[in-house]
Amino acid sequence: MSKYEDIKFSKNVSSYLSLFVIATLAILFVIAAFSVYVYVKSGIEPLDSDSTEVKEVKIEQGSTADEIGEVLEEEGIIKSGMMFEYYLKLNSITNYQAGNYELSPSMDFEKIAKTLETGRIYQEVQHRLTVPEGYSIDEIADQMAEQLPIKKKEFMDLMNDESYIKSLIEEYPDMLSDAILDEEVKFPLEGYLFPATYDIVEEEPKVKDIVEQMLDATKNNSYSVFNSSEGYTMTFEGETKELSFHEFLTLSSLVEEEATSLADRSKIASVFLNRMSETPAMPLQTDPTVLYALGEHKERTLFEDLEVEDPYNTYNITGLPPGPIASPGMESVQSTMNPSNTNYYYFLADSEGNNHFAETFEEHTENREKYINNN
Repeated sequence: MSKYEDIKFSKNVSSYLSLFVIATLAILFVIAAFSVYVYVKSGIEPLDSDSTEVKEVKIEQGSTADEIGEVLEEEGIIKSGMMFEYYLKLNSITNYQAGNYELSPSMDFEKIAKTLETGRIYQEVQHRLTVPEGYSIDEIADQMAEQLPIKKKEFMDLMNDESYIKSLIEEYPDMLSDAILDEEVKFPLEGYLFPATYDIVEEEPKVKDIVEQMLDATKNNSYSVFNSSEGYTMTFEGETKELSFHEFLTLSSLVEEEATSLADRSKIASVFLNRMSETPAMPLQTDPTVLYALGEHKERTLFEDLEVEDPYNTYNITGLPPGPIASPGMESVQSTMNPSNTNYYYFLADSEGNNHFAETFEEHTENREKYINNN
């Protein structure tokens, strides 16, 4: 072998050795990384996902992340206190609520951490029910059937179950009254199921639990606003009277169904109140009550529809209908609680949804010609 060939051979051997070392290091790195991954994964997963055991764990005021981790490991809730400490720090979780907690080895790091953050047991959301503002009982039933493992008939049967409704009146005596059982009221709980998004943690939720969750939301929102006032009064045919929550909610639902913008809601409320204050009272003549009476959803109310014989048809009655026609949102509730001070008795919406108000029928007719008939 020549000197040149010897040098070339040495370089090849050196190259092969370098490649071998690099490959070996790469393999060792992969093995190490995988081992770390397995260790971390096993560390943050439940200690025993099948465990039904529940232990009371006390978290002292001012406990640090490492102290909490130590307590949880000592109590047999988690595998590694150090891993839990790192989990809290990596997720910037620093606000721990002191107290006694009932924790289980079946809980993962996320559930334990959120429990310590909120001060209550964290449960994973299984379903989410969204009820938009202005939805009726029938529309809420459709939402439930679409978003939850609940059939529409099951919900509607409950809405017509008089014994159940009576039990709710006993459970919510301040908010629910016998007025909802009036024979003219189509659905006793119409308007009382608060429009919001509800997180449901049960895999197979019970209809009654959801209904009561919605009633609680109404109690904490709409009823709370109403109850915080010194009494809501209105003038009906020249006489001042104090409205019950049922009547207030009914009026709020009319505002909800007629409003197209936040600015108009308090004005619309003023129109209804001004009409009822006249002697004799002027009919409210609001189309959504006609559609509710018909039980139909229409883009446009026809003249023949206005003649329907129904206690909800505000073209045929004076004053409020027997009950709400939908679930009003907080904007409508607040606007009804604080109506504008106007002399408006009429309003209409143009094709773009803008409302136009008028003090006299002549002005209203001009608005109709300008914004409706000429478009």
